[in-house]
Amino acid sequence: MATALPVIGAQLSVLDLPAHRDWLAEKNRDLELPEFSLADILRAPGPFIEMAQKALDGWHGRLGIHGPYSGFELDVRDREIRAVAQARLDAALDVCDRLGAVQMVIHSPYDLWDAGNLDNTPRSRGASIEAILDTLAPALRRGEDQGVTMVLENIKDTDPALRAAVVESAASPALKLSVDTGHAFWAHRVAGAPSAADFIRAAGAELSHLHLQDSDGLADRHWPPGEGSENWQAVFAALAERPEGSGPAPHLIVEIRDFSRLRDSVAHLQALGLGQ
Repeated sequence: MATALPVIGAQLSVLDLPAHRDWLAEKNRDLELPEFSLADILRAPGPFIEMAQKALDGWHGRLGIHGPYSGFELDVRDREIRAVAQARLDAALDVCDRLGAVQMVIHSPYDLWDAGNLDNTPRSRGASIEAILDTLAPALRRGEDQGVTMVLENIKDTDPALRAAVVESAASPALKLSVDTGHAFWAHRVAGAPSAADFIRAAGAELSHLHLQDSDGLADRHWPPGEGSENWQAVFAALAERPEGSGPAPHLIVEIRDFSRLRDSVAHLQALGLGQ
């Protein structure tokens, strides 16, 4: 029996929702809102929440937001800065509560330096995981109670095992993995990291979110799929290998700079027979 192609969703700003609302609603596509990553908006999110609620009336897809990341890393050792990170994560979870969002993207702190140096001293790897989970501890407890899953996205990561170890150590339904195809492609081209498809395979059953964006591998382009050099057939083949019984299908989110090209992006993937 033929398996239906996965339905592909999008990241859209609240201000751009009205122009794409019917497209989202026709298949109840997954949606991610990026504004709530910004500290200034988190301080007074009410107007953006109200605009989103109005624009999404009648839409019944899965909602996520991009959580805060600017100005801190999750493995921060400075407890004063850690408290700022925790306060911002808590404010973002307030937004999730008001909007009914079930997912929040957070950023990995790892990079090429970590991949080569976390085993340079006996305790470095364990101390890194401990610092991340200490920063996330209040948010994980609240996420479990609230039904929100935080997904740890690769940013400058070159070794997918580092993020996976954090999720394994957390052992919480509120922390899973995200893969950003453009970030993985950049790391593959620039630093010899695994391909985006291999990042997806490495995430396995813990994969809960995927950012779909294309690149030439030289920078974080956020081009529409089809305008860069990513191997989309390999990406979706790896996605199809996710183990059965792994829980809900990952949120599939086209994350491009030009929101007007969303439908072109999905049309390209549909023409390849990969999604709808």
